[in-house]
Amino acid sequence: MFTLTDDERAIRDTARDFAAEHLTPNAVEWDRTKHFPVDVLRKAASTGMGGIYIREDVGGSGLSRVDAARIFEELAKGDPSIAAYISIHNMVAWMIDRFGSEEQRHTWVPGLCSMDQLGSYCLTEPGAGSDASALSTKAVADGDEYVLNGVKQFISGAGTSDVYVVMARTGDTGPKGISAFIVPKDAPGLSFGANEEKMGWNAQPTRQVILEDVRIPAANLLGELGGGFRIAMSGLNGGRLNIAACSVGGAQAALDMAAAYLLDRKAFGSALIESQALQFQLADMRTELEAARTLLWRAAAALDDGAPDVVELCAMAKRFGTDTGFDVANKALQMHGGYGYLAEYGIEKIVRDLRVHQILEGSNEIMRVVIARSVVSAAKSAGGRGAA
Repeated sequence: MFTLTDDERAIRDTARDFAAEHLTPNAVEWDRTKHFPVDVLRKAASTGMGGIYIREDVGGSGLSRVDAARIFEELAKGDPSIAAYISIHNMVAWMIDRFGSEEQRHTWVPGLCSMDQLGSYCLTEPGAGSDASALSTKAVADGDEYVLNGVKQFISGAGTSDVYVVMARTGDTGPKGISAFIVPKDAPGLSFGANEEKMGWNAQPTRQVILEDVRIPAANLLGELGGGFRIAMSGLNGGRLNIAACSVGGAQAALDMAAAYLLDRKAFGSALIESQALQFQLADMRTELEAARTLLWRAAAALDDGAPDVVELCAMAKRFGTDTGFDVANKALQMHGGYGYLAEYGIEKIVRDLRVHQILEGSNEIMRVVIARSVVSAAKSAGGRGAA
């Protein structure tokens, strides 16, 4: 896992070179102007990043989750906001590839892999965030169609994306009453709220998705009736790893910028990097990032292997990676002094972008719930024998 093969190194370097050429030079300007660079996304897709772990028969790259973790880290070094959207897009494509029928796979996934069509994931609602199983968007069968009504909140790519995987209630309350649907952008009755004014992630749009008597073919049911919550949670395992990778990448970029700044900046007669106090901080930041990266790769390998403890490992990697990433980036800003607060240096943008990673794909408080549940379950299964 830790010694890359020639192929793995080439995959990582492709993402690194793409970020250096297309993302890093534009990140601050895209953030300032709230520009969503669809043309650049399609360039990313031409290198295989529109369907990283999608099967090759529908245009995917067929790579592993460990490969994906390395790719998203490199992309986030250039721009965490764009890297995070590509992660969400890949999650949508994977859901259809993994749970869709052969007809659905061949209808929807090739366009997503080329990013000729962009994807959005629609789970969260104004009244259902962490308690996702309490969602109220409804889908009612009507002949050979379903009619959807409801509102989805904080949807990345909304208004620009072409394909929406929507979780809606088809049965009783609770997770077993939720189903997943593929909703095209041109479906009558589908509309979008205003682009949200956000702290970060300004290079991708975030809007409400509003469904008012939206009719779609019954064939757009993804997976089995009542299986939507399982699909949503399965997608989030990978999404949590990807967002952790984006945090590690953004923080690594911030750390590299801080070290370069300290090398150039002089105070009290010498370069700041000669200060042992600052060197100790750099050492701790580097160590914490490496620990986050190691846990991330461990969890990604577990997801590739279908390990029994994959859910809690993904939660651990997400919690630790996003907390560590934000902390390291924030310390890197502090090392820049007043210059770190200026937009032109790019550090404050990284801090703003990484902050939301501690909230989305399941807040870090929910990650602790998931992890604690596995600890409690193991203790109960052991029957208290660990205390003997």
